[in-house]
Amino acid sequence: MGLAEVISLSEVRASSQWQRLRDDLHMRFDQWLDRLQEPLPNPHTSLAEVTEAVWQLRQELTGGLSETIVAHAHSGELTRQYARCPQCDRRLTARPVVSRTVQTLVGPVQVERPYFYCTSGCGGIYPFDRALALAPGRTQLDVQQAAAQVAIEMPYEEAQTLFSDLTGVALGSERLHTFVHQAAEGLTVLDVAPSRDEIARRIEEMATGRLRRPVLVLGIDGAYVPTRPESARERQSGQRHSRARRASWHGQWRDAKGFRFSLIDDERIVHLLSWHQVQNEEQLGEALEQVKEAGLIPQDQVRLCVVCDGASWIWKHVQALFPRARQVLDYYHCKEYLHKVAKVQYASSERALEWVEATLTRLYLGKVGWVLGGLRRMQPASEEARKAIDNCWVYLQNHRDRTPYGKWRRGGYPIGSGGIESSNKCICHVRLKRSGAWWYECNGNEMLALRCAKYNGTFDRVFERHRQRLREA
Repeated sequence: MGLAEVISLSEVRASSQWQRLRDDLHMRFDQWLDRLQEPLPNPHTSLAEVTEAVWQLRQELTGGLSETIVAHAHSGELTRQYARCPQCDRRLTARPVVSRTVQTLVGPVQVERPYFYCTSGCGGIYPFDRALALAPGRTQLDVQQAAAQVAIEMPYEEAQTLFSDLTGVALGSERLHTFVHQAAEGLTVLDVAPSRDEIARRIEEMATGRLRRPVLVLGIDGAYVPTRPESARERQSGQRHSRARRASWHGQWRDAKGFRFSLIDDERIVHLLSWHQVQNEEQLGEALEQVKEAGLIPQDQVRLCVVCDGASWIWKHVQALFPRARQVLDYYHCKEYLHKVAKVQYASSERALEWVEATLTRLYLGKVGWVLGGLRRMQPASEEARKAIDNCWVYLQNHRDRTPYGKWRRGGYPIGSGGIESSNKCICHVRLKRSGAWWYECNGNEMLALRCAKYNGTFDRVFERHRQRLREA
């Protein structure tokens, strides 16, 4: 006689529950098939007509299936008769169920859950909403996150149309703006920065198989973006339906200062961290200091190199925070100063180009003293040339230790600030510098913060933070 197989009660219960769920899901699918039969009466329907019919009804199917799964997974909450008040701990009795429909990416999901009210003045509660982690309002966080991803790439009106076409969820442009604001509210550089472990992992991947530590480049720069004053929010007096008048406020181009950390070698560039905001130099310095104090940049595992233009405020922060880093004056900004001198000093373009190339060669060889001496001995051709020569001499004198370009190149360091310029373009210019767009400072900074999170690879973490804030509220 063989041994009988022992099956636990939990396995039996789970098996029977799963079978009931399958039966209910089959019933839902049969109902959807009845709905699908209406737009497809012809058995010889083309593929385009089939896909169009299924596309129009897809959310009805997926939303209905989600309703069924939720009802089975939380059957205890849906039939709950008693609950405790979270404030006074009184025992509450269930009142008649209240229906609620929420919008998700897979379609609308309707639930009928019990309502509990505390007569002591604490208010009403829905334990089912907490158990299911529903967000306030109709639109759930999966829709909000997907909508925000589209909105940070294009104007809100275009994002509204594209999102509706791709998902079948209709949202107004104002709702998209609200989702972006709620997700980005209060974000700091540490909220959008990758974790120390993630940065260490990327550094380790870059260092694998190499004798020298990888080069970590820090670029700092500003990008002008169009802003409008807060006074533009005020309602203007006049008839409601009168023809729109020219705006009474004047826009201002302000500097969105930012920085970028990236790993480089001869073959690739690995982005680590970007942070851009419409801010002053002190605020940028504070953000850099937060990154350093959080230990996000393991300076003992990399060769840190700072490549920037000649702005004094940049090098002030670099010297204070990263004094041991390789400091490189951007080659192309330096070249621009030399071309300005040559243009006003020499009448012949060939002679001007010859002087520029010879001077750049001396700088490349580390002969900055020769270049400074040559500028001092140069006889200005005009008053304009004298000013250009003096400016160039001061510029090179202030950065003479940052110009041995040949030495830096042999060490594997970059000599151009293309990394931060690319960051300015991809993060700031692409989204904020749109035709006719003028941003309030707070709105522009929220948009920049989300775009930084996208390129830093932390966009999902930002929305998880938003979800946690909603739970705590």
